[in-house]
Amino acid sequence: MKKGSLTSTILGLMLTLILVSSGLATFAIINLSYSLGDARAINASGSLRMQSYRLMLNQNTNREDTMEKIEEFEKTLYSDDLKRSLDWETPAKLEAQYLLVIHKWKVMRSYIEAENPPLYAAALKDFVDTIDLLVLETEHYAAFKLKLLAVSQIIGLSLMLFIAFLAVRFTKRRVVAPLKQLMESANTISKGNFDVEMPKTEYIELSALSSAFESTAKEISTLYRDLEGQVKDKTLALTRSNNELTLLYDSLVMLHSRKLEISSLKAALNQLRTHEPDTFLRLVIVQDNDEELVIEADGGWPQQHNSQTHFPLKFESYELGYLETKSSEEPNYQLFKNFAIMLARSIVIYNATEQRQQLALMEERGVIARELHDSLGQILSFLKIQVSLLSKGLDSACRNPQVEHQISEINEGVNTAYVQLRELLSTFRLTIKDPNLHHAIEAMLEQLRSQSDAKITLDYKLPMQLLGAHQHIHVLQLTREATVNAIKHAQAEQINIRCFKDSDSHVSITISDNGIGVDEVRKRAQHFGIGIMQERASRLSGIVDFSGNPGGGTKVTLTFPPQQEPA
Repeated sequence: MKKGSLTSTILGLMLTLILVSSGLATFAIINLSYSLGDARAINASGSLRMQSYRLMLNQNTNREDTMEKIEEFEKTLYSDDLKRSLDWETPAKLEAQYLLVIHKWKVMRSYIEAENPPLYAAALKDFVDTIDLLVLETEHYAAFKLKLLAVSQIIGLSLMLFIAFLAVRFTKRRVVAPLKQLMESANTISKGNFDVEMPKTEYIELSALSSAFESTAKEISTLYRDLEGQVKDKTLALTRSNNELTLLYDSLVMLHSRKLEISSLKAALNQLRTHEPDTFLRLVIVQDNDEELVIEADGGWPQQHNSQTHFPLKFESYELGYLETKSSEEPNYQLFKNFAIMLARSIVIYNATEQRQQLALMEERGVIARELHDSLGQILSFLKIQVSLLSKGLDSACRNPQVEHQISEINEGVNTAYVQLRELLSTFRLTIKDPNLHHAIEAMLEQLRSQSDAKITLDYKLPMQLLGAHQHIHVLQLTREATVNAIKHAQAEQINIRCFKDSDSHVSITISDNGIGVDEVRKRAQHFGIGIMQERASRLSGIVDFSGNPGGGTKVTLTFPPQQEPA
């Protein structure tokens, strides 16, 4: 639709009103200008009647000034006021009546000039009647012009009122209504509702205003939605960050409020999996050459190819493994990174605590070893000396096979007690420099390798964090005792030590040798310290078993559950 100009339309209406009012005024002025001589014409026509009677009277009384009266009559008859009856706009009837008066006047003048008063008197009534008709026509013409002026004014005023009505109606419908709708739209926008409908109009100015208002409303709406979206995103981000902080805090409290074991690590992973349900998680703990400890969150670990990401368990200079994620979507890097750091920190703190506990235990055992050395060791040494002196100081008369046998048994018992005391002191003086059972067993075996020609091998496949500090001590002591027995008493040349998980709930430690065999071990159970090893196994809530190898020798098997408090 082709649009017009509101300004031009309003200007056209105003010009129309101006032209109509100007036309009415012009017509009224012209009409009035033509009506100015009507009164004089009526007066002049009336004076013609009076002058006609005077001429008749003058003929009877004073004929000397008759010509003067005739000139005065003709001056009135041919005056400009009466000659207007001959103008083009004058009605034909008035013009004819004026000409008839002139014609009859000429006849009447001929009577006067012929000095025939009777004929003049006889024709006077008809002449006066003709003049009366001229006066009447003149009055009718003047009345007609007044009526025409009145009618024209009424028509003009009616036209102006009609135009004014159209202008008001036009303004109300085409200007006021759109502006009112714009105001309502503005009020709607001020209340935060930007989905408003702008008025449609065929005028350029209002269309431009509506378009500008609509584009502004759309821009404000877009900006408002963007701001709402940003606020919503920020709120979601803050909520998510708060949830993540809560998750990290709860996980940290849980890990530090109980023993750091597989169940607690898995519980932490499950909490993380609950927060990130679309992500599969598993924790791989490995240090140095130890066997990897893999802990999976609930839901398992899928085999299908997905986006896989590693987050290292690194805290300060410690690298303990990594947190592995698999998801079809982009992972929450910051959360997983912080969670991995939190786990690494917890493990390092736990290891430090375990190390302090082990060092405290070792220090306590060292104190006990020193006390045993200073007390029982001296007593046994004194007894050995006394037994030796007793044997040398007996007379031959007192010697007999029974006495010699008793002295031999006392000497052997003292020597055995002294050897066992030295082994016990060696066990008590074992040191563990870090909470790593693999390193501790290796350090212990290195000492034994330097004291024996036996070939000792270690196959260690236990994950870190599987055993507690108290379990480290008992496993280390039992392994050392079984290895020492294989070297000294079983006369083994090959000793193989294996540490592995027998099942999800048990750990197995085997010490296998190629020595004298299990039957000899059972015969000399007390000498081999089997009772002591069984007591250590019971402290681990486990059992120790002695069996033979197919190729000869003895196999000592320790089986116990990990992460168990001693019974």
